[in-house]
Amino acid sequence: MEPEFWLERWQANLIGFHQDEINDYLLRYWPELGVTHDSRILVPLCGKSLDMLWLAEQGHPVIGIEISQLAVESFFSENGLTPEIHKEGYGLRYTSGQIEILCADYFALTRKDIGEVAAFYDRAALIALTPAQRPDYVTHLGTLINAGTHGLVITLAYNQLEMSGPPFSVTDDEVRRLFTPGYRLDQLFQFDVLAANQRFREQGLTALTEQAYQLTRL
Repeated sequence: MEPEFWLERWQANLIGFHQDEINDYLLRYWPELGVTHDSRILVPLCGKSLDMLWLAEQGHPVIGIEISQLAVESFFSENGLTPEIHKEGYGLRYTSGQIEILCADYFALTRKDIGEVAAFYDRAALIALTPAQRPDYVTHLGTLINAGTHGLVITLAYNQLEMSGPPFSVTDDEVRRLFTPGYRLDQLFQFDVLAANQRFREQGLTALTEQAYQLTRL
Protein backbone atom coordinates (compact mmCIF):
# COMPACT_ATOMS: atom_id res chain seq x y z
CA MET A 1 0.00 0.00 0.00
CA GLU A 2 1.11 3.55 -0.71
CA PRO A 3 1.69 5.94 2.24
CA GLU A 4 -1.50 7.86 1.41
CA PHE A 5 -3.55 4.73 2.08
CA TRP A 6 -2.28 4.43 5.65
CA LEU A 7 -2.53 8.16 6.30
CA GLU A 8 -6.18 8.02 5.26
CA ARG A 9 -6.82 4.95 7.44
CA TRP A 10 -5.48 6.76 10.49
CA GLN A 11 -7.48 9.90 9.69
CA ALA A 12 -10.66 7.83 9.36
CA ASN A 13 -9.81 5.79 12.49
CA LEU A 14 -9.94 2.57 10.44
CA ILE A 15 -7.28 0.90 12.54
CA GLY A 16 -8.56 -2.58 13.24
CA PHE A 17 -4.95 -3.74 13.19
CA HIS A 18 -4.24 -1.82 16.43
CA GLN A 19 -4.31 -3.95 19.59
CA ASP A 20 -5.45 -2.43 22.88
CA GLU A 21 -3.22 -4.73 24.92
CA ILE A 22 0.28 -6.13 24.83
CA ASN A 23 0.66 -8.89 22.27
CA ASP A 24 0.57 -12.32 23.95
CA TYR A 25 3.22 -13.72 21.64
CA LEU A 26 5.60 -10.89 22.46
CA LEU A 27 5.21 -11.67 26.15
CA ARG A 28 5.74 -15.38 25.59
CA TYR A 29 8.49 -15.49 23.00
CA TRP A 30 10.57 -12.33 23.35
CA PRO A 31 12.71 -13.82 26.15
CA GLU A 32 13.71 -16.64 23.76
CA LEU A 33 15.65 -14.16 21.62
CA GLY A 34 18.19 -13.76 24.42
CA VAL A 35 18.42 -9.99 23.93
CA THR A 36 19.95 -8.17 26.90
CA HIS A 37 17.66 -5.74 28.69
CA ASP A 38 19.63 -2.65 27.73
CA SER A 39 19.68 -3.55 24.01
CA ARG A 40 18.08 -1.09 21.60
CA ILE A 41 15.04 -2.41 19.68
CA LEU A 42 13.73 -1.38 16.25
CA VAL A 43 9.95 -1.51 15.65
CA PRO A 44 9.18 -0.83 11.95
CA LEU A 45 5.72 0.49 10.97
CA CYS A 46 4.91 0.72 14.67
CA GLY A 47 1.63 2.66 14.63
CA LYS A 48 0.73 3.39 18.25
CA SER A 49 1.50 -0.12 19.45
CA LEU A 50 1.47 -0.66 23.20
CA ASP A 51 4.12 -3.32 22.64
CA MET A 52 6.67 -0.50 22.57
CA LEU A 53 5.74 0.36 26.17
CA TRP A 54 6.30 -3.23 27.26
CA LEU A 55 9.68 -3.39 25.54
CA ALA A 56 10.70 -0.14 27.23
CA GLU A 57 9.53 -1.50 30.59
CA GLN A 58 11.94 -4.42 30.11
CA GLY A 59 14.77 -1.88 29.96
CA HIS A 60 15.06 -1.66 26.18
CA PRO A 61 15.58 1.66 24.42
CA VAL A 62 12.98 1.48 21.63
CA ILE A 63 13.03 3.16 18.23
CA GLY A 64 9.81 2.95 16.21
CA ILE A 65 9.14 4.03 12.64
CA GLU A 66 5.70 5.33 11.64
CA ILE A 67 4.64 7.47 8.69
CA SER A 68 1.42 8.79 10.26
CA GLN A 69 1.97 11.81 12.51
CA LEU A 70 -1.50 11.24 13.94
CA ALA A 71 -0.51 7.72 15.02
CA VAL A 72 2.72 8.96 16.60
CA GLU A 73 1.06 11.77 18.51
CA SER A 74 -1.75 9.45 19.60
CA PHE A 75 0.77 7.00 21.04
CA PHE A 76 2.33 9.61 23.28
CA SER A 77 -0.88 11.41 24.29
CA GLU A 78 -2.84 8.23 25.02
CA ASN A 79 -0.06 6.96 27.25
CA GLY A 80 0.42 10.21 29.15
CA LEU A 81 3.83 10.93 27.65
CA THR A 82 5.13 14.33 26.57
CA PRO A 83 7.78 13.87 23.91
CA GLU A 84 10.52 16.18 22.77
CA ILE A 85 10.12 16.77 19.04
CA HIS A 86 13.02 17.47 16.69
CA LYS A 87 12.81 18.19 12.99
CA GLU A 88 15.16 16.02 10.94
CA GLY A 89 15.87 15.72 7.23
CA TYR A 90 13.59 12.67 6.95
CA GLY A 91 10.74 14.06 9.10
CA LEU A 92 10.22 14.34 12.86
CA ARG A 93 11.87 12.54 15.78
CA TYR A 94 9.72 12.15 18.90
CA THR A 95 11.50 11.17 22.13
CA SER A 96 10.16 10.39 25.59
CA GLY A 97 12.24 8.41 28.04
CA GLN A 98 13.24 5.06 26.55
CA ILE A 99 11.06 5.48 23.46
CA GLU A 100 11.84 7.27 20.20
CA ILE A 101 9.55 7.28 17.17
CA LEU A 102 10.68 8.55 13.80
CA CYS A 103 7.73 10.00 11.88
CA ALA A 104 9.01 9.17 8.43
CA ASP A 105 8.82 6.86 5.42
CA TYR A 106 10.49 3.59 6.45
CA PHE A 107 12.00 3.18 2.99
CA ALA A 108 13.63 6.63 3.12
CA LEU A 109 15.54 6.00 6.35
CA THR A 110 19.17 4.94 6.62
CA ARG A 111 21.23 3.21 9.27
CA LYS A 112 22.60 6.64 10.21
CA ASP A 113 19.03 7.82 10.95
CA ILE A 114 18.19 4.73 12.98
CA GLY A 115 21.42 4.21 14.87
CA GLU A 116 22.61 0.86 16.21
CA VAL A 117 20.01 -1.72 17.24
CA ALA A 118 20.39 -5.22 18.65
CA ALA A 119 16.96 -6.57 17.71
CA PHE A 120 13.77 -5.81 15.81
CA TYR A 121 10.10 -6.61 16.39
CA ASP A 122 7.52 -6.94 13.60
CA ARG A 123 3.95 -7.78 14.55
CA ALA A 124 2.04 -5.93 11.83
CA ALA A 125 4.57 -4.53 9.37
CA LEU A 126 5.16 -7.40 6.95
CA ILE A 127 1.45 -8.28 6.77
CA ALA A 128 0.57 -4.63 6.10
CA LEU A 129 2.51 -4.67 2.82
CA THR A 130 1.50 -5.96 -0.60
CA PRO A 131 3.35 -8.93 -2.16
CA ALA A 132 5.31 -6.52 -4.35
CA GLN A 133 6.41 -4.42 -1.36
CA ARG A 134 7.45 -7.24 0.97
CA PRO A 135 10.78 -8.10 -0.70
CA ASP A 136 11.72 -4.40 -0.65
CA TYR A 137 10.78 -4.22 3.04
CA VAL A 138 13.06 -7.13 3.92
CA THR A 139 15.88 -5.85 1.71
CA HIS A 140 15.70 -2.42 3.32
CA LEU A 141 15.60 -3.94 6.80
CA GLY A 142 18.91 -5.60 5.96
CA THR A 143 20.44 -2.18 5.30
CA LEU A 144 19.34 -0.90 8.73
CA ILE A 145 20.72 -3.69 10.94
CA ASN A 146 24.02 -5.46 11.50
CA ALA A 147 24.91 -9.13 11.39
CA GLY A 148 23.90 -10.78 14.65
CA THR A 149 20.74 -8.67 15.06
CA HIS A 150 17.85 -10.76 16.38
CA GLY A 151 14.21 -10.43 15.39
CA LEU A 152 10.70 -11.57 16.30
CA VAL A 153 8.29 -11.59 13.33
CA ILE A 154 4.58 -12.44 13.60
CA THR A 155 2.47 -13.12 10.50
CA LEU A 156 -1.00 -14.22 9.42
CA ALA A 157 -1.82 -16.74 6.69
CA TYR A 158 -5.21 -17.33 5.06
CA ASN A 159 -6.78 -17.83 1.64
CA GLN A 160 -6.13 -14.46 -0.02
CA LEU A 161 -9.10 -15.10 -2.36
CA GLU A 162 -11.42 -14.89 0.65
CA MET A 163 -10.22 -11.44 1.77
CA SER A 164 -8.29 -8.78 -0.08
CA GLY A 165 -6.31 -7.38 2.85
CA PRO A 166 -4.65 -5.65 4.55
CA PRO A 167 -3.67 -7.43 6.66
CA PHE A 168 -2.33 -9.61 3.87
CA SER A 169 -1.66 -13.32 3.99
CA VAL A 170 2.03 -14.15 4.40
CA THR A 171 2.56 -17.91 4.38
CA ASP A 172 5.35 -19.87 5.99
CA ASP A 173 6.84 -20.55 2.55
CA GLU A 174 6.92 -16.83 1.75
CA VAL A 175 8.54 -15.92 5.06
CA ARG A 176 11.29 -18.45 4.34
CA ARG A 177 11.78 -17.14 0.79
CA LEU A 178 11.95 -13.53 1.98
CA PHE A 179 14.44 -14.05 4.79
CA THR A 180 16.63 -16.77 3.27
CA PRO A 181 19.62 -16.81 2.92
CA GLY A 182 20.27 -13.57 4.83
CA TYR A 183 18.87 -14.78 8.15
CA ARG A 184 18.83 -17.82 10.36
CA LEU A 185 15.12 -18.52 10.84
CA ASP A 186 13.23 -20.71 13.30
CA GLN A 187 9.44 -21.00 13.42
CA LEU A 188 8.29 -20.61 17.03
CA PHE A 189 4.66 -21.56 16.50
CA GLN A 190 1.84 -21.98 14.02
CA PHE A 191 -1.68 -21.72 15.48
CA ASP A 192 -5.19 -21.80 14.02
CA VAL A 193 -6.73 -18.61 15.47
CA LEU A 194 -9.92 -18.14 13.42
CA ALA A 195 -12.23 -19.07 16.30
CA ALA A 196 -10.81 -16.21 18.38
CA ASN A 197 -11.09 -13.59 15.62
CA GLN A 198 -14.71 -12.67 14.93
CA ARG A 199 -13.91 -9.80 12.56
CA PHE A 200 -12.04 -12.16 10.25
CA ARG A 201 -14.88 -14.68 10.32
CA GLU A 202 -17.22 -11.85 9.38
CA GLN A 203 -14.95 -11.08 6.43
CA GLY A 204 -15.62 -14.61 5.17
CA LEU A 205 -12.41 -16.37 6.12
CA THR A 206 -12.66 -20.13 6.58
CA ALA A 207 -9.18 -20.53 8.09
CA LEU A 208 -6.66 -18.22 9.73
CA THR A 209 -3.19 -19.20 10.88
CA GLU A 210 -0.93 -17.07 13.05
CA GLN A 211 2.79 -17.74 12.94
CA ALA A 212 5.87 -16.39 14.70
CA TYR A 213 9.53 -16.60 13.81
CA GLN A 214 12.81 -16.00 15.58
CA LEU A 215 15.40 -14.57 13.20
CA THR A 216 19.06 -13.68 13.33
CA ARG A 217 20.75 -11.57 10.66
CA LEU A 218 23.72 -13.42 9.16
